[in-house]
Amino acid sequence: MDLHNIFIQAHRGFAYLELLLVAVFIVALFVSMMAQAGKISKLLRKSTFFVMIFFHIQLLVGLTMLFFTSSFMSAVNQIGMVGLMSNPESRFSYIEHPFSMLITAILMTIINKKVKTAETISGGIRFLAILALVLFFYAIPFDKLFG
Repeated sequence: MDLHNIFIQAHRGFAYLELLLVAVFIVALFVSMMAQAGKISKLLRKSTFFVMIFFHIQLLVGLTMLFFTSSFMSAVNQIGMVGLMSNPESRFSYIEHPFSMLITAILMTIINKKVKTAETISGGIRFLAILALVLFFYAIPFDKLFG
């Protein structure tokens, strides 16, 4: 097995784990908001921390795959950046997916910092969490992951 396939399998494996962790984060967020009157629970703190850690690991694996083992540069050299941007599949794979996941990792880092220092869930935490989740679910290639 070559290096590119190893990174693809690692990226896919971490994606399944990330989906599970995000599900736990969503449940912990809703339980803290609804059942505990906005108090931040230990489960929310830990789930936020682990989601952030795995987003960063996933981002590093993905960026390594993008710049060092993938065909990104050969695609740009063959069809040019205009051709890359005009093809919806390549635009999603090489531009939208990495950029959205980078923004999501940054948002989860901010959320983790706010959750660590706050006692209750503020509107800012809710907004950032919703934005991070929307970007995360937009950028996941479900057809490649489950297809």
